Amino acid sequence: MNYKIRKAGPTDINEIIKLCAEHAEYEKANYEAKGKAEKLFPFLFGPNPKLFCLIVESENQTLGYSTYSFEMSTWDAELYTHMDCLYLRPQFRSLGIGEALVKEIAKAASVNNCKIMQWQTPVFNERAIKFYYRIGATSKEKLRLYVDEAAINQLIK
Repeated sequence: MNYKIRKAGPTDINEIIKLCAEHAEYEKANYEAKGKAEKLFPFLFGPNPKLFCLIVESENQTLGYSTYSFEMSTWDAELYTHMDCLYLRPQFRSLGIGEALVKEIAKAASVNNCKIMQWQTPVFNERAIKFYYRIGATSKEKLRLYVDEAAINQLIK
């Protein structure tokens, strides 16, 4: 299959939100699309972007996306690349596109002197886990915890 991977541009924002919604549904997570384009836009396309997005397309059809950012590891005292999302629409999986996306992010990591890439996937996503191990990933058992806005407000009272 012929496809290209390119950096997302401002006109992609609505398609990115659609992909996020599909990705969330696939991962059995809640997602509210309302207002997300306006909130996400400056992080992707502002003067100092904090998040980077790659779009995969073929013949004017979007196949999937991946996002990543550069973060700091206190323990390593170095920047690392965090792959936040990698999602391909179901009919475009197992074609080597996911690996091509990871390789593009690895290139960005190398250019930015990041020696580590990190990401997470739900434990039930066995297909993705097999893929990640196949491309050389290892894992650490950790529990990802978070607090939402209501909990943050409780903490700061």
